[in-house]
Amino acid sequence: MKIKSILISQPKPENGKSPYYDLAEEQNITVDFRHFIHVEGIDAQEFRQDRIEISEHTGIILSSKSAIDHYFRMAKEMRFDVPDTMKYFCLNESVAKYLQKYIVYRKRKIFFGVKTIQDLMPSIIKNKTEKFLLPLSATSKDIYSAILTENNINFNVAKLFKTVVSDLSDLADVNYDMLVFFSPSGIDSLLENFPDFKQNNTKIAVWGSSTATRVEKAGLRIDVQAPLPKYPSMKMAIEKYIDEA
Repeated sequence: MKIKSILISQPKPENGKSPYYDLAEEQNITVDFRHFIHVEGIDAQEFRQDRIEISEHTGIILSSKSAIDHYFRMAKEMRFDVPDTMKYFCLNESVAKYLQKYIVYRKRKIFFGVKTIQDLMPSIIKNKTEKFLLPLSATSKDIYSAILTENNINFNVAKLFKTVVSDLSDLADVNYDMLVFFSPSGIDSLLENFPDFKQNNTKIAVWGSSTATRVEKAGLRIDVQAPLPKYPSMKMAIEKYIDEA
């Protein structure tokens, strides 16, 4: 079956640039973007139930841009002025640079790793006299606390946001030749919005082993998978499939 339309289960790029736009032009197909999941903030009243005082912390461990957004949102709601002396420990440089949305970057103490919490631990250990706040999603697995505890780091986890299923009801009568998923949550959203979904001739492309496992558990068929040695990017994998089709 010839692929003429693809739905990417991610938000539309704000800067108008994406390898999938290039794919659309190169293959003369339609490519659309749509949130299948989105992040919602936990309100201050709910946060207070955890009895965590933001003002008591002198360092923040930031694993994502969402963690940054909701830390500063909650600080504002709690009427806490983040001091210039606050130390920021970011999972990678991309997360660190995002801090510029809220602070004067060059005037703050900012540390960042390469990819994982293990990369960031040397900087955290060097500053272990600080009391750390770890903003996380209430709906995601905490993969950070164990290593922090193991290294005797003084920290509190702050559940400041959560990932929820987006309303896709407007897509009920819209059909795409291919759906592209990047997380198990995207599959959960598909099935929650359309419990009677039948794959039939619709092709499904998945990124990562955890997403593939969720697709198989749902009894659906995987037609395209990445990353693989031959296809390190999703664009390459889809392009190959289209060419063969």
